[in-house]
Amino acid sequence: MTTQTTRKTRWLTALTGILLFSLPLLSACGKTEAVNGAAAAGSGTAVGAVKEKIVVNLGIQGSTNLFSYARDKKIFEEAFAKAGAEVKWHEFASGPPHFEALASGRLDFGSVGGTPVVSAQTGGVDFKAIAVTGDGKKGNAIVLPKGSTIKDIKELRGKKIAVAKGSSAYNFLYRTLEAAGLKDSDVKIIQLQPDEAKPALDTGAIDAWSVWEPYITTAVVQSKASILVSGQELGVVAPGFLVARTQFTEQHPELTVLFLKTYEELRQYYTSHYDEVTDHFVKTKKVDKEIVSTVLKKSEPLLSPITPEFAKAHQDQADFLFNAGAITKKLDTSKVLESKFVEQALKELKEGK
Repeated sequence: MTTQTTRKTRWLTALTGILLFSLPLLSACGKTEAVNGAAAAGSGTAVGAVKEKIVVNLGIQGSTNLFSYARDKKIFEEAFAKAGAEVKWHEFASGPPHFEALASGRLDFGSVGGTPVVSAQTGGVDFKAIAVTGDGKKGNAIVLPKGSTIKDIKELRGKKIAVAKGSSAYNFLYRTLEAAGLKDSDVKIIQLQPDEAKPALDTGAIDAWSVWEPYITTAVVQSKASILVSGQELGVVAPGFLVARTQFTEQHPELTVLFLKTYEELRQYYTSHYDEVTDHFVKTKKVDKEIVSTVLKKSEPLLSPITPEFAKAHQDQADFLFNAGAITKKLDTSKVLESKFVEQALKELKEGK
């Protein structure tokens, strides 16, 4: 088997698991809607005549970020209550599970990196990326365990590297290897979620870990790990997105705009009150103040329409994954990028609405 074939096989094996898991959920979602429709018809009640309270399902990843602060302070709950809607939160370990929930109709909004967005589009998940939350330059890095003698990316040859498959750090790892003239077959990639990778790093079971914040800073502060290379050093623009279930945006465009307006108002407060937010997390999450303070300053969130620069960077990422054999078809990523809601939200906020 050629090196290129081996490389493609490894990529496809990793991503196929994500995509195949999503497809049954899509089917299940369709069946549920059909059953509900049949039940309504059988009862003799017009579907339009039944007005139920709208539940808005929000995804959250991590315990010390904007959404975590929002949940603690019930920011979205208060905003949506005024519109007659209820908010429910759902926790996820990384980006890919967000799309499993979106596909099954269990999630309406979430925040993820660019790689899960590419994987979801490849798998046919019905969603829209509705705003940019960051350029991704500071969000990913490869960290080394305490005492590591590795000084250069090329020294990763033959080493064991942990990464969560389908995450933004997954794409970052492969781009880092490419920049150093290495192939995935030159290293030993181990698929681990952060809660599994951190202990492996601490015990020396792995030689490196490709991961995102706040895990980067946590490893550096708590485990005395070192950063081999970061996205900022490589200059890789890999935008992260707020994503939404397409059907929800079509049925409730006003609530989609409300979600984005609430996010932006919170973002402005959050980024101008880092000391207060830091103290809140230290008190409520029992976390190290140095870690929280560093992460907040390194991970300043954005809320931006999907500008031509961000759109190109995302398309470049999808093209990279296709050329590397990670996805089986070439994507037109513009088909899932939708800025009209964030543009409307920012316009209304500017006008004081």
